[in-house]
Amino acid sequence: MPPFDVSEGDPFGPHNLPYGVFSLPGSAERTVGVRLGDHVLDAGAAAHALGSPYASLLARPTLNPLLAAGRTAWSDVRRALTAWVTVPAHRETVEPFFHPLSEVTLHLPFEVADYVDFYASENHARNVGQIFRPDAADSLTPNWKHLPIGYHGRSGTVVVSGTDVVRPSGQRKAPADAAPVFGPSVRLDIEAEVGFVVGVPSEQGRPVPLSAYRDHVFGLCLLNDWSARDIQAWEYVPLGPFLGKSFATSVSAWITPLDALDEARVAPPARTHGLLPYLDDSGEEPGGYDLRITVTVNGHDVSECPFSTMYWTAAQQLAHMTVNGASLRTGDLYGSGTVSGPSERERGSLLELTWNGRDPLELPDGKRAFLEDGDVVTLSAWAPGPDGVRVGLGEVTGRVVPAS
Repeated sequence: MPPFDVSEGDPFGPHNLPYGVFSLPGSAERTVGVRLGDHVLDAGAAAHALGSPYASLLARPTLNPLLAAGRTAWSDVRRALTAWVTVPAHRETVEPFFHPLSEVTLHLPFEVADYVDFYASENHARNVGQIFRPDAADSLTPNWKHLPIGYHGRSGTVVVSGTDVVRPSGQRKAPADAAPVFGPSVRLDIEAEVGFVVGVPSEQGRPVPLSAYRDHVFGLCLLNDWSARDIQAWEYVPLGPFLGKSFATSVSAWITPLDALDEARVAPPARTHGLLPYLDDSGEEPGGYDLRITVTVNGHDVSECPFSTMYWTAAQQLAHMTVNGASLRTGDLYGSGTVSGPSERERGSLLELTWNGRDPLELPDGKRAFLEDGDVVTLSAWAPGPDGVRVGLGEVTGRVVPAS
C-alpha cells in the first residue's frame, strides 16, 4: 500500500505523526523518522529534498535538537510534516523517502538526560499500601494527597523497545529468612507507565509553573519500569528504591507529540485535599489524558489500564520536581508511575494483579505470580483523536533473559 494511502481509521495516520529514530539495513547511520501507517518517513531527507529549513532539526541521529528547538518550532515542523504527507503536490518528492517499518531498525529516539519516576495513581498506591501495610488505618501515606511522590532513576539503563532485559541479581531477604542472601531476583515485575519527554531546558533556581508545562514537554511515550520486588523490599527503607528499580527501564520507539493528543485531554480525578499554590491546577486547562494501556504477557492480555484515573498530572509532576530550583535538561524523562484503575483487571503491575503472588495469573502457558525467564511483556496504548479516530501510541516490549 502506498504510504499516502493509509486508511482513514489508521491510528498512525496524518493526525498522529509520532517521531522516532531509525536506520536502514546494512547501515549504521541513524536519522529521525516519522511514522505514517506501517511506513516510516526519513524526515531529514524529505526536508532536504523539499528545501525546508527544518532539515537542520530532522537530519539528525537523535531527536534532541528538535526537542531543544521549542514549542514554536515543534508546531511549525508538525505543520510542515502534515503538508508533506497529505498535499498531493509533495507526493512525488516525498514518496521515495518512505520505508516499510518491517525493513528498518528502530533505536532509542532521544539521548536521555535525567530520569525521574513518580507514583501518581491513587489506585496503585492504595493497592500497594494494602499489600504491604494491611493493618494500617489508611493505605495511603500521609503525604500522598499533598505532593507527587517520586525518585530519581538511572538514565543509563533506559532502553528502547525490543531490548532484552537481564534478570537482576541483588540482596533479598524473605520474612522467614534469618539473614539476607544474594542471587537473581525471584519476584521480577513490570510497571505499566507513560513517560514524558522534556524538550526545552530551564534555568537552575527557577521553578517551572504549571502554566509552562507545554512550553517544556515535547511529548510522551510508553514506559515499562521493570522492578525486582524482592530486592526492592529489602533495600527501600529508609531512602527508597535503588537496585530493585535501576537495572532497566524500557521505552517505546515512538514519541507522540503533545499536539497530537489535544482530543485526549481530560480533567483529572476530583481532589479530596487542598493543594499548595504551585500544585493547584484548578485554574489550568485539563491536565489529564484519556489513554488506554494494554498489558500482555506472552501474547495474552492480562490488563487494560486507564491513564485518565491518575491523580497527579504530568504538569503537576513537572512543577513539583522543579519547585526547589532543580533545572530541566533537554532529554529529561519522567515516568507517570504505575497506571492502575479501580478494577482487578485494570492494574498495571503483577504485584497488584496477583496480589503479591497470592493469586497467580492463569495463562494458557501456565500460571504466573511474577515473571519467568523467557517471558515477553508488551505494553500498547491508544488515545482518542479527531473525529473518533484513535491515536496509536505504539508499543514497548521486552523479553526476560536469565541473570548473567
